[in-house]
Amino acid sequence: MNPGQAILLFIAGVLGGVLNAVAGGGSFIAFPALLFTGVPPIPANATNSLALWSGIVASGGAYRNQLDVPRRVLIPLLVTSVIGGVIGAFLLLRTPAHTFMEVLPWLMLGATLLFVFGPRLAAGRPSSVGRDATTAAIMVASVFELAVAVYGGYFGGAVGIVNLAMLAAIGMTDIHAMNALKSVLGTAINGVATLVFIVKRAVYWPQALVMIVGAVIGGYFGAHYAQKLPQNWVRGFVILVGAGMTIYFFAKAY
Repeated sequence: MNPGQAILLFIAGVLGGVLNAVAGGGSFIAFPALLFTGVPPIPANATNSLALWSGIVASGGAYRNQLDVPRRVLIPLLVTSVIGGVIGAFLLLRTPAHTFMEVLPWLMLGATLLFVFGPRLAAGRPSSVGRDATTAAIMVASVFELAVAVYGGYFGGAVGIVNLAMLAAIGMTDIHAMNALKSVLGTAINGVATLVFIVKRAVYWPQALVMIVGAVIGGYFGAHYAQKLPQNWVRGFVILVGAGMTIYFFAKAY
């Protein structure tokens, strides 16, 4: 890795950290940057997961005051996040990614539409993550989160948007609170997936360390300043990113 590549990866880490803190989709900047600097696809995905996980942890620290989820809801979501993240990571290491890349645009389209129309779908129903959430509602939310976590462990790109879409569909409306919970769940998903990648020696450490520094900076300050913006602005940015990534991956796959 030469100095020019290191600078590129640092900038990609910063931008990826900011994007993940506000909306999700930081992998769509960090992952191509790793490929561009010569890292093979599977190690690039593993290295990207480790670097951006650090940024997610940093953004979670900035959102800590926005997190207001009872333990009886949070613990099942965290458990399913861990299980799904491990399953997804092993799938990545054992199966080719090209088939998944053909499915990815449809997943992105579905996630973006779900985020847009989720509040309408949940209208009139109590939030599944509120203090008065029923056991059945928590179980449904946990099943949704398991699917999100498998996706996040396998690829990771836009898992933040997919998680926000899931939270919107189950009744959350405060975008800052949603981002706070998304950061906690994303920390669990990417954390266990990253652990699998490290154990399997799939991480390129020099590139990872450079990107970690950038992702931590971008993740913390991105989350800090995002909370100062009106919720409609942040929601609009999430939709814009989701639509852009959907178009990008449709063009790439087809």
